[in-house]
Amino acid sequence: MWKPLLIAIGLLSLICGAIGVVLPVIPTTPFLLLSAFCFARSSEKLHNYLVSHRIFGEYISNYYNHAMTPQHKFRTLLMLWCGIILSCVLIGATVPWIVLPIIATCVSIHIIRLKPRPDATPTATTVNAPVEDSTSEPRFADDHRA
Repeated sequence: MWKPLLIAIGLLSLICGAIGVVLPVIPTTPFLLLSAFCFARSSEKLHNYLVSHRIFGEYISNYYNHAMTPQHKFRTLLMLWCGIILSCVLIGATVPWIVLPIIATCVSIHIIRLKPRPDATPTATTVNAPVEDSTSEPRFADDHRA
């Protein structure tokens, strides 16, 4: 009974998260996390698709690992502050000029304190680096033997 509802909510939040990737005023990560939550409880296939997705999977991985690459931190902070300043200018009242920067400062501190996550792209030296195995001869990273 709950599975179709969770799948529908997951798909709707996935669409909102996808829109949030290109529109800075819509938060991406909360929608993707809601999708992951719904899919984890309703469809293993959709959950696996989402967490292994080339774009969306990285948002979820960053959240699960409490880590971001330096490039993501920079982009996130830049978009956060541009959005806050634009919001304050468009609203024009005094209260947003006080409240929104305080919220943005707290979020910025949280983002800055996240541990750095190295880029996920392998280098030529790590692809063929030996993998130590205590039970047999050395294997290489691109060797898929168990």
